Amino acid sequence: MSALNPVPAQLDLISEPENYHDSERWGWFSVLARQSAEGGRLRQSSYRLNQLPSVIQAAPRDRDCYISQGEFSAPNRRVVNLARIGLLFLDIDPGPITHLDGDQWAMRCLMACKDEGIPAPSLIVFSGRGVHLKWLLSTPVPRQALIRWNLAQRNLVERFEYLGADAGAKDASRVLRLEGTRNSKSGEVCRVVWEDRGTDGDLVRYGFDELFDELVDMPREALKETIKQREASRGLRVIKGGLHGLRKLSQRTLAWDRLEDLRTLAKMRAHSIEGQRMLFLHWSINFLALAEPIKASHLHYEARTLAAELAPGWSYRDCDLSTQFAKAKAHARGEKVEFNGQMYSPLYTPRNATLIDTFQITDDEQLQLKTIISKTEAKRRDAERKREYRRKSGALDRGEYLSQAKQRREEAQRLRNEGLSYRKIATAMETSVSQVQRMLTNNQ
Repeated sequence: MSALNPVPAQLDLISEPENYHDSERWGWFSVLARQSAEGGRLRQSSYRLNQLPSVIQAAPRDRDCYISQGEFSAPNRRVVNLARIGLLFLDIDPGPITHLDGDQWAMRCLMACKDEGIPAPSLIVFSGRGVHLKWLLSTPVPRQALIRWNLAQRNLVERFEYLGADAGAKDASRVLRLEGTRNSKSGEVCRVVWEDRGTDGDLVRYGFDELFDELVDMPREALKETIKQREASRGLRVIKGGLHGLRKLSQRTLAWDRLEDLRTLAKMRAHSIEGQRMLFLHWSINFLALAEPIKASHLHYEARTLAAELAPGWSYRDCDLSTQFAKAKAHARGEKVEFNGQMYSPLYTPRNATLIDTFQITDDEQLQLKTIISKTEAKRRDAERKREYRRKSGALDRGEYLSQAKQRREEAQRLRNEGLSYRKIATAMETSVSQVQRMLTNNQ
C-alpha cells in the first residue's frame, strides 16, 4: 500500500470527523452509541458543533458508535433541518466477502474508482467489515442545494452497487461508524486506511460542481448502456430503474423549493396559524415526498419535526396523515394514476395559482417566497432581473439615456454656435457627421 498514500502512523485517528465537520460553524451534529459493549439499543444525542472535539474524545470506544455526516439547524438529524453537508460518501457492505482486510478493501475500491472514471476519494475508512469512501468538498452544500446533492449521491451509489454500495446509505441524514470505535459484529476497530493528500499536505477536496458533472452529466442512455455492459461483463443481474435524469432533478428541486416556501409562509403567520396547521402539514409532507430526499417509509419522522416547527407543543396522530404516507410510498414505487387520459404521480402536483388560492397568499407575502408566486409577481421579478442585467452590462435605463442624449445635443449646439463645421463637431465628440446632423436637427 505504500504507493497508495497509506495513513501515517502518527496521525490522530480520532480526528476523522473534523475533516467534514467544523467546530467553528453554527449548527448541530448527532452521535448514536450502543448502550453497552455487550449490546442494547442505540441511543442518539445531538450536540452543538463547537462541542465536536470534546464529544469525539469522550465517545465510547468499546462499542458500536456512529456520527452524522451532515450538519443540522436543530438538535436532531431530520433532513428538513439540514443546514449543510460537506462530503459525498459510500458505505460498502462486504456481503459474503469477509476475508478482505482494510488495506485490501482500499485497493479494491481505488481500482473501482479508476474503472468508473471517478476521482479517488479523499478518505477510505475501514468500518470493521466493509469500508466508507468519502469525497470531501471544498465548500459544504447548503440545504437549498440538497436536491442536487441527492442526485449526485444517488448516482454515486448506483455506480458502485456491484461492489456492495449500500443502496440505503444515500441520504443527508445518514450516520456512519465513528473512527476509533469497535464494530461489535467483527470485533475490529473502525479506522482510516487510506487518504489522498495534495502537495500542500492537506487532504484533497473537490468542488461540488466538479463532482456533480463527473457523476451526473452523462447522457441518460449512455449511462444505462455503461452500467448494462459493466454488469454483463461481470455476469451480474441488471437492476431495473434507479437512474435519475435532469428532468427528475428539476421536478424534485421545485418540490423542495415549494416546501421551503411553505415553511417561510408558516413563520410569517406564526401568530395566526392554529386553524391552518394541518393544511400546512399536509402540503409540506406532499412536497417533501415529491422531492424524495429520504425514504418514503421515514416521512413520519420528518412530519413530527415539521409539526413541532409549525406549532410548538402541537400533538397530532400519524393516522391523520395516513393517506399522504400511502401516496408517498406509491410514488416511490413509481406508481401512476390516470386523470383525463394523462398519467400523474399519486401525490399532488398543483399549480401556483391553486396554492395561492388554497393558502390565500397575499402580494406582500409573495415578496418573501421563492416559487409560490403569481404570474404578475413572476413578471415583476423577470423585469427586475433584466434591469439588473442591463445595469451590470453598462446599459442605461431610459431616464439616464434621455438625460445623456440631451447633454450631447446641447454640446453639439454649443460647438456649432462657435462656428465649427459638422465634421469638426463629429471629431470633437467622437461620433459620425450624420449623428451630429440628427442631434442638431432634434435640438431645434
